[in-house]
Amino acid sequence: MANISRLNVNGSVHAIEADEKASLLSVLRDQLDLTGTKYGCGEGACGACTVLIDGQWRRSCVTPVGAVGEKKITTIEGLAEGDRLHLLQQAFLDVAAMQCAYCTSGMIMTAVVKHWRWTWPVITSKAVRPMPSC
Repeated sequence: MANISRLNVNGSVHAIEADEKASLLSVLRDQLDLTGTKYGCGEGACGACTVLIDGQWRRSCVTPVGAVGEKKITTIEGLAEGDRLHLLQQAFLDVAAMQCAYCTSGMIMTAVVKHWRWTWPVITSKAVRPMPSC
């Protein structure tokens, strides 16, 4: 089994020590202390563990760290620019769009990908797209 020694997360390359079959989620949480990405079902179904890999959402609980290679990983912590939250993070806060908030980071990460595909007139008109509830 090969060991993985580097990951590109939130714009920085991090030194890690992980078996290639370890889940990306466990490495993010246990080695890099990025705890915004949550463990939910462990099967990739609930979405609490969603991260972006090269701009596409992926379920980190079922993604082996060895499959990531040199790809760019973005977690919920990496969306903000300094003290300024990402547009969707701020929108969730502004309308209190969370209950217990456990799966909120996964919802936001999935919505970010959809946001990039929307045109600005849709965003500024505050069009509401239904999202599944917990």
